[in-house]
Amino acid sequence: MSTVSKKSVCIVGAGISGIVTAKTFRTKGHDVTVYERGADLGGVWELSRSYPGIQTQTPRDLYRYSDFPMPKGFPEWPSGAQVHQYLNNYVDHFNIRPFIHFSTSVMSIIERTDGKAGWDVSTETAGGKTATQSFDFVVVCNGTFSNPNAIQHAGYEEFLATGGQVVHSSQYTDTSMVKGKRVLVLGFSKSATDVAMNAIKEHATQTTLVYRKPTWKVPYFFANTINLKNILFSRASEALFPPYRATGKERFLHRVGKPLVWGNWRMLELLLKRQFRLKKCDMLPDAPIESQISCSLSIETKGFYKAVREGKLTAIRGTIDHYEGKTVILTNGERVDADVIIMATGWTRKIPFLSPELQQKFLAEDGMVRLYRSIVNPNLPHIGFIGYNSSFVTTLTAEIGSNWLLHYMDDQLTHKPNATEMNREIDEMCQWRRTERPIATEYNGLCVAPYHFRYIDSLMTDMGAKRNGSNPISSRVAPIKPATYEKLLATKTAYQVQ
Repeated sequence: MSTVSKKSVCIVGAGISGIVTAKTFRTKGHDVTVYERGADLGGVWELSRSYPGIQTQTPRDLYRYSDFPMPKGFPEWPSGAQVHQYLNNYVDHFNIRPFIHFSTSVMSIIERTDGKAGWDVSTETAGGKTATQSFDFVVVCNGTFSNPNAIQHAGYEEFLATGGQVVHSSQYTDTSMVKGKRVLVLGFSKSATDVAMNAIKEHATQTTLVYRKPTWKVPYFFANTINLKNILFSRASEALFPPYRATGKERFLHRVGKPLVWGNWRMLELLLKRQFRLKKCDMLPDAPIESQISCSLSIETKGFYKAVREGKLTAIRGTIDHYEGKTVILTNGERVDADVIIMATGWTRKIPFLSPELQQKFLAEDGMVRLYRSIVNPNLPHIGFIGYNSSFVTTLTAEIGSNWLLHYMDDQLTHKPNATEMNREIDEMCQWRRTERPIATEYNGLCVAPYHFRYIDSLMTDMGAKRNGSNPISSRVAPIKPATYEKLLATKTAYQVQ
C-alpha cells in the first residue's frame, strides 16, 4: 500500500460541493479549512437565499450523497428547508462543522511567498478581521449560483423613487413583499414560475410573467403517472443522446436507430403538448426537446400552465426595455403597471479572489471554462474546482468529483494524463459543446447533464474503481442510484496519508 504526505487544503465555499469535499479530504487524513462568506452553510439552499416554496427538481432518493440517505419521512421532492436540514445533518454526522469558518470571505489567492508549492489565501471576516494562510492545495467550491445576475434597465432609479421594488428571485424571502401589489416576474426558469405562482397564492393584485421565449418544461409525473426519474435519469435515456467521443459501436447504433430516436422525442413532445395544453397557453417551444435537455431544463411549477390558461397569470413574450415611473415598458411596446419587479434572471459566474492573470489560464475568450473532467486545468497547479460539474444529481457528481480530485492531488489516479493530453481533451470538449451541442455551453460549459453516467464512469475509471456488477438490464433502465456508488468508491486504489 502506497503512502502520501498529509497536505493542508483550503476549500472555498460550504455549499453542496464544499461540504462533501471537506468530508472526502478529511476522511483520507488531510488538514482541511473551509471558508464560507455566509453566516450559514448550504449555498443556494441557505435559508436566507431561498424563496418561498422552493423545492428540489430531483427526487429525494437521487438528490443525496452516496453514503448519507435523506430521511424517509421527506417527500419525493423535498423543500428547500428540508434540503438545508439534510446538509446540516450531513455536516454534523461527519464532524465537518468545526472546520468551517463562517462569515469569512476569501479576498485573494496568490502563489505562496515562502517558495513552496501551493497558495497564500487572504481572508476577511464580516467584522473586518483580515488574515493570510498558506495552503498546499485549494479547492474552489463557490458554485455557479453564488452571484445573482442583477439587471438594471433605463428608468430604474425613477421606478425606485416612486416606491417600486426590484429584487432578484433569491432575495424574495418575505411574502409580504407581494401582498396587495402588482407584481412582474422576469424570466421563464423554474424560479420564475415558482415565484409567479407564489405571488398569486400570496394575493398579489396582479401577476405578470415576462419572458423572451417558451422553453420545454417537464412534469413531476409524465401522463400524471410516470415519475420523471424513470424518463430522464437512466442509462437508457442517456443513450438517446449522441455522445461525446462516440465509439464505433455507438456511432453505428445511433445511425441505425436514428428514426426510432427521432420518433421517441416527437412522442415525448406530443405528450407534453397535450398534458400542459401548450397551444392553448400559446407557449409551444420552437426548439426540439432533445436540444434543450440540459441543466436549464426545468420542472413545471404545479398549476403554472393552468394559471396561464385561466388568466390568473398574465404571460407576455418580451423583456423589459425601460421604466416610466411605475410603468414598465416592454420591448414589444406593451406597458405593464407594477409595484414589485422580481428578476428571475439567473446567476453570473464570478471568481473575484483569483486575479485576471490566473483566470485567463483557464477561461476561453467566449467565457467557456476550460477544465479537464470539469475539475482541473494543467495551467493552474494545486487548484481544483468542485461544483463546476453541474448536473441533475449535483450532490452525487460533486461527491465523485471530490474523490477524483483527492486522487489527483495525491497522485493516485490509475491514469493521470499529462498537460498535453489534458489540454487536448479540453479543446475537443469545448469545440464539441460549441458546434455539436450548443445547449452544453450554458453555465459557461459547466454542465454534464444529460451525460451523467458517461461522466461518472470516466471519473470512476480514472480512480481504478470496480465497475457496477448489478444486473445489466436493470442497470440500464433503472434510475441512477447514488447508494450504489458508496460501494464502488470503496473499491478505489487503496493508499495511506501520513
